[in-house]
Amino acid sequence: MAGRAARVVGQGLAAGAVGAVVMTVGEKVEQRWTGRPNSYVPARVLERLVGADEQTGARSTAVSWTMHYGQAALLGVVRSVMAHAGLRGPLASAKFTVLRLTTDQVLENATGVGAPPQTWPRGELVLDVVHKAVYGFTTGLVADALAVKDGPGPGQRHAAAVPGRHADVGPVPRESAFGR
Repeated sequence: MAGRAARVVGQGLAAGAVGAVVMTVGEKVEQRWTGRPNSYVPARVLERLVGADEQTGARSTAVSWTMHYGQAALLGVVRSVMAHAGLRGPLASAKFTVLRLTTDQVLENATGVGAPPQTWPRGELVLDVVHKAVYGFTTGLVADALAVKDGPGPGQRHAAAVPGRHADVGPVPRESAFGR
């Protein structure tokens, strides 16, 4: 089981990192088009979480990238767990996108760095949701592609027995949940 857990974590870190790269490319294209400046919100959140002094200039950029990619990679582990459990495809990626948006908002608001999204200008809110959706769906595509190599997840095995929810259908046997 430890080998499987390490594989799920490694795949999630990779999927989250790929999602972050694709999201960042999209953000940079959008910023050139709209003229929107770089955000240092990720830097401020990380600085407050670890109790560090706020940085400026290149140091602030480095802290922003650390938070941006670190958070994305770590959350990718959640999407990998989802994929290995059998929660795959666009619906799973949409659910994961909501988790990504929620995580950002909890961290930003709890540290006093951000404001609730309902107070944002609508254009900024739309851009944030679009960029996080790019991350969520890209991370999902990668996590799903990596998980499929291990076969169906326990949820998929259960659904294969009798599709849908039925009160009279119990779980798959423990020993076959992960295809052992």
